Amino acid sequence: MRIGELARQAGTTTRTLRHYEELGLLPARRSGNGYRTYDDGDLRLLQQIRTLQDFGFGLEETRPFVDCLRAGHPAGDSCPASLDVYRRKLAELDDCIDHLQRVRAEVGAQLARAELEAAADAPGGPPPLCAFTGPDGAPEAMPRTPTTPRIP
Repeated sequence: MRIGELARQAGTTTRTLRHYEELGLLPARRSGNGYRTYDDGDLRLLQQIRTLQDFGFGLEETRPFVDCLRAGHPAGDSCPASLDVYRRKLAELDDCIDHLQRVRAEVGAQLARAELEAAADAPGGPPPLCAFTGPDGAPEAMPRTPTTPRIP
């Protein structure tokens, strides 16, 4: 198939395919008339690259997977170099998750502080820690408990 057909089937552009060719990720085969030619294996390479990019892998990180596919491994991720990239990416993702959890905790603490501050600035001051409401839901004074008379 020619470059336009491959681009259409892969859901990309011919410009992207030429870029991958320049990087050595996509083979550059030419027919007798000088046109680039591709086969189903090249489409599989592109699908692997696109899937990895969707997962956040950079183009250079896809190279071991492409090499693994070219070596005849059907999934492209069973070679040692591919496994190493997976491990590095997982460590990178774990670091990002840890960072985001710390940021989330800080944002939560800032929100709690800001809500307390906003409540203190509200008309009538901060809400009581324990409010009593009547049957209509309106605030009421705290009920008094009967006192026992003191016996002298």
